[in-house]
Amino acid sequence: MAFSLARYQAPLFTLWRKLSGAGSTLKLLLAPLARLQVNAFWRQSTVVKPAPVALCSMLPVARVDERYVSFSIDISVLAGGQWWEGSHKVIGGLGGQKVLPFQLVGTKLDNLTRALGPAYLRIGGSEADKIHYFRAPQDEPGALVLTHQIWDRLHDFIARHDLKLSFTFKYGLFKRKEHGGWCPNEVLDLLVYSNRKGYHIHVCELGNELNAYWAFHGLSSQPRASKLADDYLTFSTEVKHLLPDAKIIGPGSAFWPRLGETIKPFSNISHKFLQLCQASGMKLDIVDWHYYPFQSRRSPVRTRRATQSSMLRPKALNEYKQYCLQLKKMRDAFFPNAQLWTGETGSAQCGGEPRLSDRFASCFWWADQLGLGARHGQEVMIRQSLVGGDYGLLSRTGLKPRPDYWLTWLWQQLMGVDVFDVASPHAQLRSYCHSAKRGNGRTLLLINLSGKACKVDMTGEFSFGQVVAQYTVTAKKLTSKKVRINGKKARLEEGRVPALSSFPVAPLSHYLPAHAIAFWCLR
Repeated sequence: MAFSLARYQAPLFTLWRKLSGAGSTLKLLLAPLARLQVNAFWRQSTVVKPAPVALCSMLPVARVDERYVSFSIDISVLAGGQWWEGSHKVIGGLGGQKVLPFQLVGTKLDNLTRALGPAYLRIGGSEADKIHYFRAPQDEPGALVLTHQIWDRLHDFIARHDLKLSFTFKYGLFKRKEHGGWCPNEVLDLLVYSNRKGYHIHVCELGNELNAYWAFHGLSSQPRASKLADDYLTFSTEVKHLLPDAKIIGPGSAFWPRLGETIKPFSNISHKFLQLCQASGMKLDIVDWHYYPFQSRRSPVRTRRATQSSMLRPKALNEYKQYCLQLKKMRDAFFPNAQLWTGETGSAQCGGEPRLSDRFASCFWWADQLGLGARHGQEVMIRQSLVGGDYGLLSRTGLKPRPDYWLTWLWQQLMGVDVFDVASPHAQLRSYCHSAKRGNGRTLLLINLSGKACKVDMTGEFSFGQVVAQYTVTAKKLTSKKVRINGKKARLEEGRVPALSSFPVAPLSHYLPAHAIAFWCLR
């Protein structure tokens, strides 16, 4: 019979907490014994294979933005469009349920958002290209409209939480023969109003996943790279005239699991787009792309379905690095001074996978992609989404923090901006290292994809330093809605995210549980 630690982990940590509350003399006497007992428990209870992890250099190999871990709110949720919860199908690239506009108010939402800052907030999504600003055309009843009230409320929310706005402006042009060139009139209305109100839009994007128009809006709507580059030049000129400090981001191409940028030359447009933008003299501040490693059951095209086993498969997780390096090569060739962003990502396309994207199993791809992205030049990672969909960090209706929320919060508490190179030969033990969030030292992120525990051997000619604290994320099972941090269930306390110090101090050990994610603080 396979042994499960989850059954015993909470009692062990409870015992350690009681010991930690003892008098200082007793505590000193019991500490070595407690560590010895925990390590002995591991050795006797499970088959443990040593897993070496080596620090490859004492110097950082990359640096991320202080707002590296960022998030989005889909414009469908913000303005009340077509969305995913309760929907089992896709209608024109959108969810099948009409939702009310999300209000962006409330003490609970404020507390939960503040705990994840600082961050960029992206407003985008498929309906970003269909929405109208401030008023709807008379010949389009039921059109989705970004009203003055919604726009004002969004900027109030941003100001309360030290967020920076990344906004996707509408591109449209679904019937290219009728519409001709892109017209900036509606965009100018929004920019002029924002200028008058003193609102800041830090990052400006034209259109959402323009290389995937064929999938969402029909084959005839797919723009050519040359046309898109022309329109981006017009867009950039208009934006810079009114918002000279805003950054221009693009092309935001969608990369699909196993396929990458899909069909050549029809929608494989990133390389040519960047080449033409450079030739036009346009400055692109950020080169970005969108990537979902899996697809939900709702997705009409499924090249890698989100399942419990696929979300723990090293080969599937490694694919992110492959596409990441492709974008980096393009950026280096045409806009070497531009930042590189993952402009949208989530566990599974089309709202996430029900009863999986909102469970503990989702934490593994997310932790791994955060580590991989930082290691390979991504300066910002925008998670779809803060709220809404099965992949939301928070549930849309009750604002309940999901497992990925707690993983994101721990990253924000512990992982700094300097990135170090680490190596491990074991495919199922993923390891990443950053500077400590505060003070000197480093934080080692360890992800055990295996159903067996392992002993981590920190080896090599460069020393990681001494382990001084450990925060281990576990759950009763992969489909659990709740996670534990050092054996204590992660939950809000009086509507607030608890302090890191409220979780028990774990006895230091080099053993990593099966299906666990751990942050080791090193000094």
